[in-house]
Amino acid sequence: MDLKGKVVVVTGGAQGIGRAIADALAAAGAKLALFDVNAGALDSARAAYEKNGTRISTHLVNVADETGVEQAMDAVVAAHGRLDGLVNNAGILRDALLLKVKDGEIVSRMSLDQWRAVIDVNLTGAFLCGRAAAERMVKLGNGGVIVGISSISRHGNAGQSNYSAAKAGVAAMTVVWARELARYGIRTGAVAPGFVATDILLNMKPEALEKAVAPVPLKRLGEPAEIAHGVRFIFENEFFTGRCLDLDGGLRL
Repeated sequence: MDLKGKVVVVTGGAQGIGRAIADALAAAGAKLALFDVNAGALDSARAAYEKNGTRISTHLVNVADETGVEQAMDAVVAAHGRLDGLVNNAGILRDALLLKVKDGEIVSRMSLDQWRAVIDVNLTGAFLCGRAAAERMVKLGNGGVIVGISSISRHGNAGQSNYSAAKAGVAAMTVVWARELARYGIRTGAVAPGFVATDILLNMKPEALEKAVAPVPLKRLGEPAEIAHGVRFIFENEFFTGRCLDLDGGLRL
């Protein structure tokens, strides 16, 4: 896909990796529609992109809210006249051990609220946005690209039953949607980052950060721009669909 003039929705697009993805797509000439729950971040992003001449619309939406997602996708089409791409980036963490045991006694466990919160945003949100985007792409008849942000944790990571399950689901939906939607000119892909230099990691204690980086063969964190480059590759390579790019510095969990 030649991104020039194309309209791409990025969920969680006003900050972090989502913002880096939006930057990469805008640099290739795309028009942006950013979904986020942070109104201040949306306002800042909109001002920055408009200053640079990028056409943008911003939408305050919780991706786990079906009605909100449907209304936001309609607003994107109304604002831009088309919809060519979606990046399912929005996600949260609620890490906890399945069971925490001390001296033979169970002292805590992952709560149902922690499970549901992550599944609702990271997996159900990706489903709702993917379904809504695909429906409008089919109706508009221009094809499109849907990219999910999975994670190295999709292989299973201690303390992340909820997150690992959700990110494995994102990768699986990528395969399913590739098979179902190819007939409509819609391709899919996923990017699975390893440890990336976001605020969450950069604010860790130095000793904890050093421990996290130690098993990475490249001995460093990934940069948000490197994840964004992978997303742009999926958009621009017309023979890519239904696969997941691992961008993890060689780390294998």
